[in-house]
Amino acid sequence: MRAAVYGRVSTTRQAQAQTIEQQLDRLRAAVAGHGWELHEQHVYRDDGYSGASLGRPGLDRLRDHAALAELDAVLVTAPDRLARNYVHQVLLIDELAGHGCQVEFLDRPMSQDPHDQLLLQIRGAVAEYERTLIAERMRRGRQAKLRAGTLLPWTTPPFGYRLDPERPRQASAVRVEPGEAVLVAQLFDWYLQPQATVYRLARRLTDLGVATPTGKPRWNAASVRGILRNPAYTGRALTNRTRVVPARRRKSALLPVGPGQSHAPRPEQDWIAVPVPQIVSEETFAQVQAKLDTNQRTALRNTRHEYLLRALASCGVCRLSCVVRQTGAGYRYYLCRGRTDALRVAQGQRCRARYIPADQLDELVWADLCALLTEPAQVARALRRARGGAWLPQELQARQAAIRQALGQLERQQQRLLDAYLAEVIALAELERKRQELDRRHATLTAQQRQLDAAAEQRLELRAVADGIEAFCQTIRADSQPRRSRSGGSWWSCSSTGWSSPTAKSRSATCCQPHPTGRICPFASCEKTISIRQRILARRTSSSMGVLAGRLDSQ
Repeated sequence: MRAAVYGRVSTTRQAQAQTIEQQLDRLRAAVAGHGWELHEQHVYRDDGYSGASLGRPGLDRLRDHAALAELDAVLVTAPDRLARNYVHQVLLIDELAGHGCQVEFLDRPMSQDPHDQLLLQIRGAVAEYERTLIAERMRRGRQAKLRAGTLLPWTTPPFGYRLDPERPRQASAVRVEPGEAVLVAQLFDWYLQPQATVYRLARRLTDLGVATPTGKPRWNAASVRGILRNPAYTGRALTNRTRVVPARRRKSALLPVGPGQSHAPRPEQDWIAVPVPQIVSEETFAQVQAKLDTNQRTALRNTRHEYLLRALASCGVCRLSCVVRQTGAGYRYYLCRGRTDALRVAQGQRCRARYIPADQLDELVWADLCALLTEPAQVARALRRARGGAWLPQELQARQAAIRQALGQLERQQQRLLDAYLAEVIALAELERKRQELDRRHATLTAQQRQLDAAAEQRLELRAVADGIEAFCQTIRADSQPRRSRSGGSWWSCSSTGWSSPTAKSRSATCCQPHPTGRICPFASCEKTISIRQRILARRTSSSMGVLAGRLDSQ
């Protein structure tokens, strides 16, 4: 029988102590005792990898070789060495069994007996609880050392500091790099000079040929700002300053959301300060922080003109967000950030997308949004597509399709198995054994399908979406009804063609002539008549309604 062995330890300290070698020695002896065949290429090990994750090099190689039908059995010391999570344990055991590879545990051999399966579940739950308990104890112990000032919050030191290779996390072993420390102090002094900006300092460091903290030749504003904002240069390495919160925005509507987490500041009394050597005085650091805050508040921004899609448009080429530019002749354009970013230009990755005329795009989006809100049939069709799963991410749709395909294959296998038994190709015992195996795989896939369906339903939240859209449409339709307004002793009436006054020389004003009070028809076709109030309304609602309108437009 072709056998393989697998060993794992969670930390590099355990790997250095060669505890994994003890596991492998026991496993080799067990293989020899069974008389199985074991090649050195089928000895799989993961040094310093957590059992909470399936992304392990040794485990990946084991699964790949099992998929090629190169193995008949895998020997592991205990279930928690294979995985700490019971769901992961069942997934791996079923996957390997599906390739004809049996998993055996050295400490407690398992079988298909219900008592053994129950014991496996209990041990998996205990292993998962133990992992959570260990993580919590490590977190509390790390915080206690940080508060005592004996543990550094850094894994990589800031620019100007060096760590002791023998004691990389010991606060008392931190030393100052003289050349970099002088440059850091000079950087703070330069920024306090008149007309100094973060971008100018970055350009100055690049021109001087100073290498960045990562050894690159070009500095950017973010690196310089990070140095100027770092309180460690005043002798206090701060940690526990932020907490994990759900992310509320992303860089571009076309880029992936990522893990969906962000960081929010904690109260200052929760911060933990670890003493380190001082490079900059407290007074100088405070002056720099004040200037940074002032420059951030008073920086020139393109807010003199209102744009319908400000902070909403994204580039279709590089998928970054777009900014707005107005030429001297008065023409306005949306352009990709990748065209003007100095770092991308220096790296030869400048975006080549064309400028987008702002007036034309604003008018197109506004017309589509108005048509969407005034035609409930479009909303109903979109919701029907959403219920069918058309709005789900492609990855989730692909996983659902794979599960459905696997279930279909299992049904065909069961039918072929029954046909083989009826044709007396296989015996009844073989039929029962194969059927139990297929039933077990079918139950696993069904459970995965239920989890995916629950995740899809949670993403869609169709009832809340439908209620919100319907309420918003009713509000807009109510605002679009003809109404009369009193201004300067004359009555003005609003309709979809504009404002008209019975006392005016012309019975109906054109859509380019706004109401004297500043109000105009919300469905006027001329882009000039979209008031500031309606632009703000469109911008506030485009984040929710624009997704719906964009998906309808793309179909």
